[in-house]
Amino acid sequence: MNASPANSLDPLELAKISIDTQLAGVTALRDSLGAEFVQAVELLMSVKGRVVVTGMGKSGHIGRKIAATMASVGTPAFFVHPGEASHGDLGMISQDDVVIAISNSGETRELTDTLRYCARFSIPLIAITSKAESSLAEHAEVCLTLPAAEEACPLAKAPTTSTSMTLVLGDALALVLLQLKGFTPEDFGNFHPGGKLGAQLLRVQQIIDKTVGPLPLAVESTRLHDLMLTMTSGRKGCVGILDQDGHLIGIVTDGDLRRAFQQSPDLERPASELMSLSPKTIGGQDLAADALAEMQRNKISVLFVVDEARQPVGIVHLQDLMQFEVV
Repeated sequence: MNASPANSLDPLELAKISIDTQLAGVTALRDSLGAEFVQAVELLMSVKGRVVVTGMGKSGHIGRKIAATMASVGTPAFFVHPGEASHGDLGMISQDDVVIAISNSGETRELTDTLRYCARFSIPLIAITSKAESSLAEHAEVCLTLPAAEEACPLAKAPTTSTSMTLVLGDALALVLLQLKGFTPEDFGNFHPGGKLGAQLLRVQQIIDKTVGPLPLAVESTRLHDLMLTMTSGRKGCVGILDQDGHLIGIVTDGDLRRAFQQSPDLERPASELMSLSPKTIGGQDLAADALAEMQRNKISVLFVVDEARQPVGIVHLQDLMQFEVV
């Protein structure tokens, strides 16, 4: 076989052809979804145990990702390698579980022992395959058949379009289950406590619970010299101003104090003459990421945390968000 000269091939054009080929497969997959998909979802919703995903080779790599996605969004799942399953790991699969077996051909020899095990112990099996008449499909309670689609590989050998369709199908199952189970951002945060993602899923209340120091508050009549002491003790660069009922109505920042001194050195000026009205606030149950967005949107570095009556219950500073790696 004579290969084309390397300098005659356009890498960008080849990449676009590959992507277009796989997009066509995914589009065909979307259009092919029907009753079998609904049956698979119902089966996965009813499982008392866990979802066990298995597959060999490239199908196995995709299967691992499907299992990981399901586990992270509220459907307990894990991957079992079919080779290891035949040497003892079948014991990891219980009668309360459901198995998702992936094989493009539906004839993967290494899956045989797993299929027999599921049949013997009446363990529900969902197949993902391109061959509706395959051995895998025959063993399955539900068969999700991938539509006929051209592999992006120019040799038509390497699994490409078929693995992309399988991955998208697995993600679709996981995300449908997420929504049907009512999986919440709080649940997601419980499963992702580490790193940047976990930090952004923190609630504001969780941050103020872990920050110490007096809440810098004063009333409208507080004099400038007392405001300075309150601001210093609060160490947030501001003082919240309250009305007689304890509602937050204003804020005095360190910038406000500097400007006040430039205008007049009178330390007896009341807070009401210095404060900015209607300061930006946030609720304790709002996400820390929302607090950061509010600060960035208004070009400020601090937010008072208020309850439903607009009474301050805490304060969150940009430095707090940095400390908790929200930024």
